[in-house]
Amino acid sequence: MRWYRPDEAKKYPKVVLNPARLKTSIADEHAIETGYYFDERSAKRAINFFERYLRHSKGRWAGKPFLLMDWQKYEVIAPLFGWKRKDGTRRFRLAYIEVPKKNGKSGLCSGIALYLLCADGEQGAEVYSAAADHKQAGIVFNESARMVRKSLDLRKRLRIKPSTKTIYYARKSSIYQALSADVETKEGYDISGLVFDELHAQKKRALWDTLRYAGAAREQPLFVSITTAGFDRQSVCWEQHEYARKILKGQVLDPSFFALIYSTNWEDAEARNTDEEEMDWRSEDAWKTANPSLGETIKLEDFRQECLEAQESPLKENAFKRYRLNIWTRAETRWFAIDKWKACGGAFDLELLKGRRCFGGLDMASVDDLASFSLVFEPGEDRLLYFLNWSWCPMENLWKRVKKNRVPYDHWMKRGYLIGTEGNAIDETAILKKIFEIKDVFPSLELIGFDRWGAMNVTHTIEEGGIDVVPVGQGFASMSAPSKTLERAVLDEVLRHGDNPVLSWAADNVVISSDPAGNIKPVKDKSTEKIDPVVALVMAIAAMQQAKENEESIYRSRGIVVL
Repeated sequence: MRWYRPDEAKKYPKVVLNPARLKTSIADEHAIETGYYFDERSAKRAINFFERYLRHSKGRWAGKPFLLMDWQKYEVIAPLFGWKRKDGTRRFRLAYIEVPKKNGKSGLCSGIALYLLCADGEQGAEVYSAAADHKQAGIVFNESARMVRKSLDLRKRLRIKPSTKTIYYARKSSIYQALSADVETKEGYDISGLVFDELHAQKKRALWDTLRYAGAAREQPLFVSITTAGFDRQSVCWEQHEYARKILKGQVLDPSFFALIYSTNWEDAEARNTDEEEMDWRSEDAWKTANPSLGETIKLEDFRQECLEAQESPLKENAFKRYRLNIWTRAETRWFAIDKWKACGGAFDLELLKGRRCFGGLDMASVDDLASFSLVFEPGEDRLLYFLNWSWCPMENLWKRVKKNRVPYDHWMKRGYLIGTEGNAIDETAILKKIFEIKDVFPSLELIGFDRWGAMNVTHTIEEGGIDVVPVGQGFASMSAPSKTLERAVLDEVLRHGDNPVLSWAADNVVISSDPAGNIKPVKDKSTEKIDPVVALVMAIAAMQQAKENEESIYRSRGIVVL
């Protein structure tokens, strides 16, 4: 099937476009069947604008023509501006491009904004760059302004007003402006083009929603979001990311949505409910897969050095994965190194634990989502800390989480790691029943630590059932010591968590906070997903440490009784 129209109008001899290098997706094939087509002339026109009129503004290419790299030419500019509808207007109206940092993203954004201002054929064009804050939005604008100043042709036609971050094109009565993040002033815009930079940093969706529908009166508006991966699975960026994944997989056929994702594993194994291994993030193959500009704007030697540093620090590892490999992490900063946590996995024999003293931690903080109970066993001759965990979720919310957030609660429930309860709120009766069943299996359960908030009724019943309980404050004073014990157990690989996927998921979500004295604790308000199983784990360790302190206190006050 011939899927493009030959260039029958004005030729651009300096523009090289090989149609054979343009990829066709399932969405493209469907679009062709419904009347869409690829116009080579329009694609070349956009490429020509970049390579003839734009100049790089800084670095080793400063002042030189903006010659598009192959991935920019064939995977962004040509398809974005070449595909047409039956009426000749642009096919794509919304574009989501996800690529790691330092791949030439800012320059590409700035060039697209200038093309929409000068060469899109739109009279009275209104083009805007937006971001989570005014400073970030200004990055794209400032690069555009520098490009204008470097280009003899553009600076003759355009007027820059730095104070308002506006570029005017008087001949077409058009403007390009950087917008601040205050949503209240964004009503009433008639947007023909929008470049939204670093969408992952947009914490609230109000700005996106306001701008998203501000081009309804335009004939062919184009809204482009270009971003690196984020960590917030509740954000508008994750929503766009997930929709783009469905487009790329052919699960959704939306001919107006342009999707491009560069990453080592944009389809993560957990979301697929498979045991398939992800690409090794430390391998050069992974780096090349995620970074189309590697060797051009990014030096391979720099990459190697950054990777070595990332292997020494969980915090640096998370940053390297997000910014350099475009992997969506579970938290902004990782508490546990993934290789250390995995090394603490593996099945173990529960029969060997039945004679050991054990201690519990109960987190009931989430009324309508997750509650968790963890059990820690006192180390024996093997010096290992064994953990067990049970978590509960109301069935009504369980299915919402599966559908909306792609958290595989249903898969975990089938495997017995998550217990679904009827209704839309945590079933305290089911939790109590399970705890007493655990006590029957492990009669050496001595003490359960709990957070006073939301657990008083449950712990009162537990105490009446013959199990001692102790409140564990959620501040640094109470949580730091057990948190550091857990951290050290993971680093020394003396923890055994049995590969519980709910616990491992929570461990991947945890963000910790520290005070000037060096105390640490897991914090829920900074973690974008649930961490209740880990909090329950920390409280179980706190209960164990409390029991030991009480024993030592008795010995100090009365001495050892000799019989």
